[in-house]
Amino acid sequence: MSSVDENSSPPKIQVQTPPMETPAPEVNHQTPATGGVAGILRRWKREDLLKKGSLGLRGIALLFSLISFVVMASNKHGDWREFDKYEEYRYFLAISILSILYTGGQVFRQVQEFSTAKQLLQPRMAAMIDFIGDQIIAYLLISSASSAISLTNNMREGGDNIFTDTSSAAISMSIFAFLCIAASALISGYKLSTQPYI
Repeated sequence: MSSVDENSSPPKIQVQTPPMETPAPEVNHQTPATGGVAGILRRWKREDLLKKGSLGLRGIALLFSLISFVVMASNKHGDWREFDKYEEYRYFLAISILSILYTGGQVFRQVQEFSTAKQLLQPRMAAMIDFIGDQIIAYLLISSASSAISLTNNMREGGDNIFTDTSSAAISMSIFAFLCIAASALISGYKLSTQPYI
């Protein structure tokens, strides 16, 4: 009857659907706030660490300066082996005393501030005093040690004795005090540079 084959099915039309986009996971595109609570807590921890570090360094410098002073002041072995007969050693002793007074005052101030939670000086003024004082004392310590080193080396050419050994011990303690004060000067310089000027 019909000329179309009954076994043949109608032509199939294939329609391709465009690929569906998978939804991206939700991402918070906001940048984290640096001034939030976490930032404030980090700053407080950093300031607390700097205060404790400065106090520790000054306390150690006080100890080294005190040892240096005691060792040099007790360096009296009779005749030419007395420290007060040499200008370099007298200068060394005077700077040791200044270092003891400065570091002792700073340690007292910082311990007082920690224990009472009150600042004795305004933060900006304290930062300036710390920085200038640390710089001056560090310079004086290294200059007194260098003048005493040259005298001690000249004396050691004639031979080692208890006088030169004791002088060397005092000088080494003064150099350790200088290193502590120099590190404290770095901290106080950082504190000064972060002070607001308004």
